[in-house]
Amino acid sequence: MAQIVRRAKALSVNPLKASPPVGASLAFLGLKNAIPMLHGSQGCTAFGKVFLVRHFREPIPLQTTAMDQISTVMSSDANVIDGLQTICAKNAPDVIGLATTGLSETQGTDIQRLVREFRSQHPEFADVAIVPVNCPDFTGTFETGFAAAVEAIIATLVPQSQCAGRRRKQVNVLAGSLLGPGDIEAIRDWIEAFGLRPVFLPDLGDSLDGHLVPQETTPLTLGGTPKSEIATLGEATATLVIGRSLTRAADLLRARTGVPDFRFDHLMGLDACDAFTQTLASIAGVPVPERIDRQRAQLQDAMVDTHFMSGFSRIALALDADLLLAMSAFFAGVGAEIVAAVAPERAACLADAPCAEVRVGDLEDLEKAAIAAGAEVLIGSSHLAPIAERLALPLLRAGFPQYDRLGGFARCWSGYRGGRQALFDFGNLILENHHEPAAYRSIFWQDGARERELRSADACERKNCHAHGEAAEANAAPAEAGLVRH
Repeated sequence: MAQIVRRAKALSVNPLKASPPVGASLAFLGLKNAIPMLHGSQGCTAFGKVFLVRHFREPIPLQTTAMDQISTVMSSDANVIDGLQTICAKNAPDVIGLATTGLSETQGTDIQRLVREFRSQHPEFADVAIVPVNCPDFTGTFETGFAAAVEAIIATLVPQSQCAGRRRKQVNVLAGSLLGPGDIEAIRDWIEAFGLRPVFLPDLGDSLDGHLVPQETTPLTLGGTPKSEIATLGEATATLVIGRSLTRAADLLRARTGVPDFRFDHLMGLDACDAFTQTLASIAGVPVPERIDRQRAQLQDAMVDTHFMSGFSRIALALDADLLLAMSAFFAGVGAEIVAAVAPERAACLADAPCAEVRVGDLEDLEKAAIAAGAEVLIGSSHLAPIAERLALPLLRAGFPQYDRLGGFARCWSGYRGGRQALFDFGNLILENHHEPAAYRSIFWQDGARERELRSADACERKNCHAHGEAAEANAAPAEAGLVRH
């Protein structure tokens, strides 16, 4: 088990964590015809929206209650109620995700009470689901905000039921923040290969996968899990939970519906993929499809092809807890050594990381640890790019945000095919940054080479002198001949 080293500084010098409201907003963006609204200042929303837009390179629907100096001191209740009324009347969404921020939490806002007041004042909008969630900036991370939003969605939209198994082919998938749109699409194909029908919560693979639509602009999300589908989660035959950060959400769903669940920390690496595959085969009651077996064999071949690059490679990571555990387990499983690991907040799953210690800190801590441990590769978001440049180390980009490369959101890390591509990319990084050592030359070779150089120089000098003498003799011969004739 890894030792978790507590934060030793009073402040973050080079911050690693993204804020919980941004994570909560991302979870709501995986619902159909939805819009997140952050209860805070305009700057809180604008700052988070910038990173979401730069990461996904898509228009992101995001609203704010626009708290100012007066509403912060006096009362911001009207901001919330008026904001909800305006969105409902103007855009007619199916779901509004109402998340707090550090400003409103410091003020002491009771977000649950404000939703009840809105319901009493505006009964005409009863068909619009409003999901309140507390996620202050000053505690937690992007990952915890995402998980809190998923739990709030289940608490608000999933009714109590005892109908587990009514839809025999349906399986629920609670997808953690470590899964991007590319991962969601791959997992959907994986599940459908067994004849099952997955319902993702949230479904970023349908809403933020980067597809063109006929509409020029839209104030709501395009794609994602419909509200009507969320209401059927209690009728599924099983629930698959991916990411340990969703433990509370999974507990709540099982308590409300009685649907049995199967929990996975991640889907990276041979062991994790095999466990997921066997679970699907057991749920569906069918043998593993041949194409899944072939994908497994392809991953095994990639492990053989890249073991010279991955074996004994020294890796430093800076990621949220779930993704850090996934990445460290995957690369440790192919022979790499995790020499430095930094997470933005303490989490129980960090103790299971395959390394000596995980430090709770920022990117400055990662840089110092990477130097001290002699790291060869960095893994993390685009925020690590300046550090990688200073240390002259290759950077494998993962996590959120990725704003200096195209397609980071569509990258698939999960499954046999995702693991195969990750190994190829990692191996290519090593090859591109490999420096050949200087050729060995013994002292005897050096002396012999020096002697040969001196002999060659001496021979050239004698040759030049001889040629010069012959030319002088040739020039003098006619004069001497003339004197003789006279």
